Amino acid sequence: MQTRALGNTGIELPVLSFGASSLGAEFRSVGLEEVMKSTTTALELGMNFIDTSPFYGRGMSEVLLGQGLKGIPRESYLLGSKFGRYSLTHFDFSAKRLEESLHVSLHRLGTDYLDIFLMHDVEFVPLPQIWEETFPALLKAKEQGKVRAVGFSCYPMKTFHTVLDHIEDDCDCIMSYNQYTLQNTLFAETLLPRLREKSIGAINAGPFSARLLTNAPNPDWLKEPEQVEAAARQAARLCSDHGVDIAQLALQFSCANPDMATTVAGSANPENIRKWARWLMEPVDESLLRAVQNLFASVKNIGHMEGLPENN
Repeated sequence: MQTRALGNTGIELPVLSFGASSLGAEFRSVGLEEVMKSTTTALELGMNFIDTSPFYGRGMSEVLLGQGLKGIPRESYLLGSKFGRYSLTHFDFSAKRLEESLHVSLHRLGTDYLDIFLMHDVEFVPLPQIWEETFPALLKAKEQGKVRAVGFSCYPMKTFHTVLDHIEDDCDCIMSYNQYTLQNTLFAETLLPRLREKSIGAINAGPFSARLLTNAPNPDWLKEPEQVEAAARQAARLCSDHGVDIAQLALQFSCANPDMATTVAGSANPENIRKWARWLMEPVDESLLRAVQNLFASVKNIGHMEGLPENN
């Protein structure tokens, strides 16, 4: 699989990476056999960067992923996790919790270092703590060799810029989700120019926008407004009329941008992972892509609020 450089880190990531949130039974019950097969399938197909977090399954993703990676040479894959978010309501970005969280993640994953370590969803806390306490502690973990590249994830573009105003000279990479898709391209329009200028790596997650850009029923927790859902249903029907799964077009679009080091997608179903790899080898239907983008024009970049009101 094609790879791209993650900023100036010296790390090369596959254009499509394996997201392990599903392994934590975030969306349905999963068994160890599924976890192991999904993990090995992703690695066999070249998706050798695996992204997880203690938030996914409240630790279960890391635990089961650690089991799935047993016996696989550590040098054959890249591993990223996060810290700071531990449940829907529990956030702790203190330096002390960072040290504890990293220790636990390494233990669960069966490794002595992480390739990427991110502050997870920083928009849920008062932001000065991030650059005054959390990020200096994160840099210390990097200096100790426990992690290779550091950064943060969040949803609001305002939060990205506010945090970067204070840490961009030492920030290796950031992760955005659901905002470089067929419907929402805010990541590319408002953040990528700044990242390019500073050689900060860009990780894009959520190409299917929480199932919005698939033929599966939308989950109850989908936060996008009804007009966005309606446009997505119309786009899915248009794709079906052309014999194309909208998820294929969504994945191809997200992975095509050369300024994105990687796009992260997750599933505990090995067949989905194989299908994604096949889709990336197929040419994009450019006329269909333009038609779908035209359908989304009236709702383009409409998202939702996330985190503290002052961070949006």
